Amino acid sequence: MKLVTVKLPEALIDGLDELSRSGMYPSRSAAIRAAVRDMLKKELWIIENR
Repeated sequence: MKLVTVKLPEALIDGLDELSRSGMYPSRSAAIRAAVRDMLKKELWIIENR
């Protein structure tokens, strides 16, 4: 994997931490990877089906 640095508002970081604390994701990174993967699937599907 490659390292990517992003800046996020505190509220989003708090949300990521809550997902991690609740056990839904093991870490912030895992939650972000899932969100990016889901966004790419959705957006690329839209592009491919135009």
